[in-house]
Order: sequence, then C-alpha cells, then structure tokens
Amino acid sequence: MPIGIDYTPAYEQGGGIGRYVRELIAALAMQDAAQPYRLFVAGARRAVLPPAPAANFRYATTRLLPLTLARLWHRTRLPLPIELFTGSLRLFHATDFVLPPTLPRTHTLLTVHDLSFARVPQSAAPRLKAYLEAVVPRSAHRADHILADSAATKADLMALYGIPESKITVLYSGVSAAFTPIHDADAQAAVRAKYGIGSAPYVLAVGTVQPRKNYERLMQAIAALPARFADVKLVIVGGRGWLDAPIHAQARALGERVQFVGFADEEDLPTLYSAAACIAFPSLYEGFGLPVLEGMACGVPVLTANVSSLPEVAGDAALMIDPYSVEAIRVGLIALLEEDSAARAARLERGFAQVARFTWQAAAHQLKTLYDQWR
Repeated sequence: MPIGIDYTPAYEQGGGIGRYVRELIAALAMQDAAQPYRLFVAGARRAVLPPAPAANFRYATTRLLPLTLARLWHRTRLPLPIELFTGSLRLFHATDFVLPPTLPRTHTLLTVHDLSFARVPQSAAPRLKAYLEAVVPRSAHRADHILADSAATKADLMALYGIPESKITVLYSGVSAAFTPIHDADAQAAVRAKYGIGSAPYVLAVGTVQPRKNYERLMQAIAALPARFADVKLVIVGGRGWLDAPIHAQARALGERVQFVGFADEEDLPTLYSAAACIAFPSLYEGFGLPVLEGMACGVPVLTANVSSLPEVAGDAALMIDPYSVEAIRVGLIALLEEDSAARAARLERGFAQVARFTWQAAAHQLKTLYDQWR
C-alpha cells in the first residue's frame, strides 16, 4: 500500500520547512524506486505542480486551501480522513506539526520541527500560538511516532508534553550540495547587483522577519560596532513574518546600515552566503538552524546563539554567544570581522567538518528505515 506524505509545505512555503520537505523527499526518491508514495498537496492543481520526484511518487491534490482544512480538521474537529484525497494508505507522514484525521488502520508519523511557540511565547503571533498550543500536543499524542528536528526539540516534547522518549526519533536536516564556496568575483557582483546590496562588506542574516530571529538586538549590535566598521552593513534575507513592525521601525532608524532583501532565489543563496563577511544567526530558539550549516558550507565564519538546538548544530565551528545580550553579539561580530587568517582558516575547516555530518542522503535513509517498520 502507498505511503502518504504531506507535501503542502514544499509547495506553499519558501522558508525553512518548505525547503526541508523538498530536500528530504527528493533524497528519498533517489533511494526508493519501489515503494509507491502519495504526495498530498492542499490548495493546488496538479497542472501547476512541478514533476513528481520519481515515477513511484504521485500527487494527491485538493483545491481546499490549507487554512480551510485546518479549520475543518482542527477547529470544528470534522473527521474528514486524509484518505479521501490520497486513497488507502499504509502510513501517513504529516511533515508540518499537525496530524489530520486518518482511518483507524493507517499508521501515522508526525514531524515536529520546534516548540518555539511554547519556549519563546512572546515571539509568537497570538492567534497562531493559540492554534498550535491546542493542536500540536493533540497531534503529538495521537501519532504513532514523532520525528524531531534535533535532540533539543526531542527534549522539549518530553518535558512539555510528556511524550515517551521511545516514541521520538531525531532526524537531522541535511545541507544541499549546492551550498559550497562561490569565490567567482563576477558571480558575487551579479548577485549583489540583483539584490541591490552594493559593494560594501556585509553581515548576512537568513530567516523570516519575526521576533524569534532576534533581529532587533542584532541591529543594535551592528549600530554599536566601532567606527572602523562603519561601512559594514546588515543584509537580512527572509520573507515578512509576524510581529515585525518594531523590527522594521528599528531598521528605518538605522537607514542604509540595514537592508531587507525579502526571499532570495534558492540558486542565489550560496553566492549570498559566500560574499558575506560573516553570518549572524543569534536566534532566541531554533528547532534546527539550517543557516548555520549553510554558512559553514559556503566557507564563511558563523556567529550563533548558545541556546536550544544551535550548540548541537554548530558544534565547535561557530562562535556562540548569549542571544539576549547586545554586547555579546557586538563583541562576537568584532571577533569574527577581525579574526586573523590562521584562526579564520582553522574555523572554516572545523565548519566544513561539521557540515559533513549532515546530509540529506543520510536523513532520507533514516526516514526510509523508519517507514519500513510499518510494512
């Protein structure tokens, strides 16, 4: 019987979860040419979807929007099983926090990327927080098994929801082979021109513009850099999120020192990383923190926070700081911007070694092994 996978995030999300689902399923398709899969996509027509990743993968679509299904499934609690859209399934894998209704005979696997709405509640939009607080614990307890993006998220699931350790598997993200140092001056100049960055040195931050990414403190640290770094600007790559008005107000106060470029095309990200003086990712909480590894893969020093999953992702290759301290962020940026060539080279080598631990091929193999338990 087929395995169903919620592919909706891959279709509708340009951020981290969308990339996670696209990369993981593409790697799975390269390893499994026999098992039939149904990729469920809400709010889409098959005609507008890209080709399925392999012949044994087929789309199962509905015109019902994700928001409509969320209301039907989780607010009104309508027992409308996912199999009405996918056909009969052996297993359904919900890839984005919440589990839809399924028929009793269908096994269920749930991916929980993080519990930021519970750990850093002041950074969550109130309505979204209320929805997730109601739905995620219910989904986690109902699922046969849970995938967590990190050991930190696994610990949160156990501590906050009382999920047994035996019910949770940590499945790390990978880093696409596209993330590699791009030293070509013409390529870097072209990407700078495309996004209007100019020729000044820049600190790069990647992530949705929302409070959890800690952009306000990062901007304060940039503004407080010594005069010798007056030409260094902050470039933020990521779409608009929630509760972002104070972030944009602070950016306006700093003028040209801060630049938002919105979503960048995925093919441009390696060059944007490679052209940066350093990467800053001082997030208040992350389920994984893929930009840390992507920056390392592109041969750029990384500053990140010493909280949640970030120490296990960064290893000994990033400079870790207290994300609640503007001074710590400022001092960390100075250290990376002034790092001598020998120390920088050693840091980058540690970064390449750390990145090698995280591959989509390994993640897909682990996922397939888990799927096989329900044969």
